[in-house]
Amino acid sequence: MKIAIDAMGGDNAPKAVVEGCIDAANEYGIEIYLIGNEKEIEKHLNGIKPAKGSIHIVHADEVITGEDAPVQAIKQKKDSSMVIGLKMVKDGQCHAFLSAGNTGAFLAGSLLKVGRIKGIDRPALAPLLPTEKGVCMLIDAGANMDCKPKNLLQFALMGSIYMEKVVGIQSPRIGLLNVGTEESKGNDLTKQSYELLKGSNLNFVGNVEARDIFSGICDVLVCDGFAGNVVLKNTEGLASTIMSLLKEELMKSTVSKFGALLLKNSFRSFKKRFDYKEYGGAPFLGINGIMIKAHGSSDRKAIMNAIRQAKLLYDNNCIDRIMMDLKDTGVNDVE
Repeated sequence: MKIAIDAMGGDNAPKAVVEGCIDAANEYGIEIYLIGNEKEIEKHLNGIKPAKGSIHIVHADEVITGEDAPVQAIKQKKDSSMVIGLKMVKDGQCHAFLSAGNTGAFLAGSLLKVGRIKGIDRPALAPLLPTEKGVCMLIDAGANMDCKPKNLLQFALMGSIYMEKVVGIQSPRIGLLNVGTEESKGNDLTKQSYELLKGSNLNFVGNVEARDIFSGICDVLVCDGFAGNVVLKNTEGLASTIMSLLKEELMKSTVSKFGALLLKNSFRSFKKRFDYKEYGGAPFLGINGIMIKAHGSSDRKAIMNAIRQAKLLYDNNCIDRIMMDLKDTGVNDVE
């Protein structure tokens, strides 16, 4: 497998990106193309050659920053690390592209430079959330603020394929985010989407309220990007607050400190389940190429795990599977 990496994207670039790529090359034996300022990359690469796989440097003169307007940046910064990486996938030089940089520019560039899978109207950002029973895919988590029922049906199809092929869940349960579990609840979008999902051959389990997401009631949670992004940001904030409050309480007395020491491994395991570094990144499903968006604050471990996600998508031919399954679900026949 060949993967292009935006070495300049993210808060800790290029150091964390380069280090994560070294680990991934050694672990997975893949061919990595690091794109960015050659001197900066070489400084952090420091002459290291992975025992397995290989790392190549592709120089880029420009960087798309978080302050850049997405579409304008993609069109004007043609020599940026992000645009060059997307072009490498489009031209067939690499099988996947990964970036921890500007999310809006990444999505715009994926659409403009690589294009959608035929039959998919809109791509979706699809991170994994921890639950009592494992993980749940949230799709869409912010790529599309306004959606049609057909879009949500397509999101459900793509999420189902990912969870089956990458995560290994047979017949993934599809839930629809709503304000109540009753079929009649919600707005026009959720009501019409409910009917489409119920009539599909997907394993649709009905409406899911936000409070039930983390119980593991479904494997794929479908929603528009506005609601999904609210859920995602709320989850990140809540997890961080819980850990901070817990630490504060445990440090209040000698007895509580002793108890914290005894439960150290349990707390570490709990924190790990909510740590984005363990999941690495989220795929942009619906693009005609493997696109992985890593968290902006990704460290070495997160980059390595994001590359692992790309490899799983590649090894399991997820894009080809989405193309094949479009006809079976009748998605293209829905207006």
